Amino acid sequence: MILILKTGATESQIAHVIERVEALGMRAHLSRGTYRTIVGIIGDENKVREEPLRAIPGVEAVVPVLPPYKLASLDAHPEPSVVDVSGVKIGGGNLAMIAGPCSVEDEPRMYRIAESVRDAGANIFRGGAYKPRTSPYAFQGLGEDGLKLLRDVGAAYAMPVVTEVTDVRCVEVVAEYADMIQVGARNMQNFVLLTEIGKTNRPVLLKRGMSATVTDLLMSAEYVLSQGNSNVVLCERGIKSFDTATRNLFDVAAVPLVQTLSHLPIIVDPSHATGRPDLIPACALAGLAAGADGVHIEVHDCPEVAKSDGPQALLPSQYRELCDRMRQMAELLGKQISPLPKALA
Repeated sequence: MILILKTGATESQIAHVIERVEALGMRAHLSRGTYRTIVGIIGDENKVREEPLRAIPGVEAVVPVLPPYKLASLDAHPEPSVVDVSGVKIGGGNLAMIAGPCSVEDEPRMYRIAESVRDAGANIFRGGAYKPRTSPYAFQGLGEDGLKLLRDVGAAYAMPVVTEVTDVRCVEVVAEYADMIQVGARNMQNFVLLTEIGKTNRPVLLKRGMSATVTDLLMSAEYVLSQGNSNVVLCERGIKSFDTATRNLFDVAAVPLVQTLSHLPIIVDPSHATGRPDLIPACALAGLAAGADGVHIEVHDCPEVAKSDGPQALLPSQYRELCDRMRQMAELLGKQISPLPKALA
């Protein structure tokens, strides 16, 4: 960590800065330039990260050398992590193809959609049993009944299932039924929820918040990792923009950026990023080309009657066509769509 002192900092202020640093159990290295004086802090940066160093008289700026997300950083784990979701691997050249409806709906429809996406090439089935909706009057999900149905459908087709948890009170029940727990964009900075999820043994799909920076996303992952759960997969799902042509702004550059900062796998969600079925294929392929470890796509067999997010869902036939193209892209990149397990544990 480096402390940049104010122009004109007095000798007594400089001496006090050094004294304060040493009182924290660190060593101080003083460097005097023509216009600036800098104090380098030598030692475990994490011990002083939360100290109010900026409040010391004479200090103008505090510049960390190490990232604040120490467990999520490449410094902690130089090689890319591989997350295992009940036999389906994500990362390290293994691609996750997550597909399914936005919400868990009626039983026959769930079985139809699961069969269609599995046959197309999906390896993880998704569906929301608990739905965080902008309006309190919108469909809020089927709750535990939806979880049971999702579990049954996944078992029938030997597909791991991922579903969202929206409340700390639901973490235990979601972990009981799901192979992977999703944290939605609205809850990315719900730190109490992240802490509780981190105490489970389930892999976590952490979506980027609508107004979150990449650093914000990695710091949220740090909450899960700090509780001993190392199986975190990040998801770029679009951020808020001034442009209303798409639902969100698909920040495809976030994929290679994350990979320069973190060992965690990252996938893309072009369904939420664009909100437009006609743009999903191009954005899915762009995500893979940028280095994503998988793609998350909403699929529904009759979008006009979907309980939520019908307008952004692909039809099964459209998803099958896209999967063929994504499979070709994977081969071109020297990656593989992770095969389904022969049976779920």
